[in-house]
Formats: sequence, structure tokens, C-alpha cells
Amino acid sequence: MRNAVAHAGKTLRRIVAARIGAASAQEDAATAQAQRRTLADRLRPRAPKLATMLDEAEGDVLACMDFPCEHRAKRHSTSPIERRKGEIKRRTDVLGIFPTEAAISRLTGAILPEQSDGWAIQRARDMTLETIGAVSDMTPVSLPAVAA
Repeated sequence: MRNAVAHAGKTLRRIVAARIGAASAQEDAATAQAQRRTLADRLRPRAPKLATMLDEAEGDVLACMDFPCEHRAKRHSTSPIERRKGEIKRRTDVLGIFPTEAAISRLTGAILPEQSDGWAIQRARDMTLETIGAVSDMTPVSLPAVAA
């Protein structure tokens, strides 16, 4: 989306962003591809570089359509990855200098399980374990109840 808007120019930015968003919001991949092709064809006279980019990136632009409908809005964004990287950066900036590469690995290894636990219980930001379980081909694992 950012690359497309950057190639669009000031007058077309809102239109391009809205049309790509509308294509991503479709129920099935065929309809989304048809809308994307229509957008590229309409843009070809005014923004040929953008139209060519949309044609070349067809698989990348609509890659989120392979996921179930409830996962699409969360998968076409890189926010979860950026959040994880931001948390690692925040914690490593406190220390500043690391004596060895192993020290960096230990700190990162300690941060990521915390992030994973937070991811597993969050409801709004990322996919939850319940929604992943609905489309997973793995059998669910249940743990025995802890005696009180």
C-alpha cells in the first residue's frame, strides 16, 4: 500500500489507497483480482509506472486473500512484526553496548517468549489461538487440569 501510494502522486493518493483497500476487502480472491486489474487499467494512462507495479506485484498485493476472511485484515499488515522489533529495540537501547553476540541472543531470546505469551492472549491486535485452530490441520492438544 505504501509503495503504491508513493507512486501515485498527490492527486491520486486517496483514490489508489481506497481502491486497493476495497480490493483487499472482497470476499474471494477472484473478485479482488478483478478489482485490482480494473484499477491498474484505469491508472495506466495517468500513472503508467504505478499500473506496471500493480501488475508485477499481483501475487504480493493479494497474498492475504489465501487466508480466511477473519484473518485477512490482520495479515495484510506488518504491524505485528514491527511491534516485536520495536519491543526488542526498546529493551536493547537500555543496555546500549553488548559484550558478546551471545548476550544479544540471550536478551532477544528472553523477550520473544514474553511477546509470544502476550500474542496468545490478545484478542484485537493479532490472530488468536482460537482462530488459528479453526483453520489448522494439527490436532488440538489439551492439558490435564491442575489439581488444587
